[in-house]
Amino acid sequence: MSRSLSGRREVCTTLVLGERDDGVSGWICGVDEAGRGPLAGPVYAACVVLGPDHGITGLADSKTLGEARRNRLAAAIRSHSLAWAIGVASVEEIDRLNILQASLLAMQRAVEALPRRPERVLVDGNRGPRLEGVVIPIVGGDRLVPAISAASILAKTARDAEMLVLHRRYPCYGFDRHKGYPTKAHVAALERHGVSLVHRRSFAPVMRVARADAAGGAPERLAHGNGPAEEFARGTDAIV
Repeated sequence: MSRSLSGRREVCTTLVLGERDDGVSGWICGVDEAGRGPLAGPVYAACVVLGPDHGITGLADSKTLGEARRNRLAAAIRSHSLAWAIGVASVEEIDRLNILQASLLAMQRAVEALPRRPERVLVDGNRGPRLEGVVIPIVGGDRLVPAISAASILAKTARDAEMLVLHRRYPCYGFDRHKGYPTKAHVAALERHGVSLVHRRSFAPVMRVARADAAGGAPERLAHGNGPAEEFARGTDAIV
């Protein structure tokens, strides 16, 4: 298995995988993604196979849970599920394919990383990835199906952890606070500091800043000492 951070040029594939042998046949896995809406960072997906007696209480849509509770549940899911895996699609893939197709690709990578093929794949939403076997999209599945809820929690916590890594590389954008989502603070930082390697250039707010830079905005920012060259420890190679 390989790991690749967004902002590098290699393609992200499978990140992590866990399995317990409980002798259960006919796996049914839940799948969900995290990170379709942000302006920066990769999109993550997770798949989870829960046994009939998994004993994990409090599973819910990750968006309804606080950070501390999500992290506790993520640890329980990794420990008590029959199997789980996380897949990623990079910023480059998002810009090349579009965010929907990149999300489906991340889901496909997660499911295909399982040690055996699930009998059924239950996916949150109205579309599912291309996979062998039965794929069942379920609108609101992250609220209705425990395995999908578990997948939403793993995807969210894994992506949040990645955004903390990216914050250390690009501190001026505040990824540790908004995780790349288009908050007012993020958009203001983007307009002030310009587009980084981990921003999604196909998204309108990023595209607008990139076009302004191409028209001459970036040199003015750098001349005033507000650009990534002075705020990133990695220097001007962080600017695209």
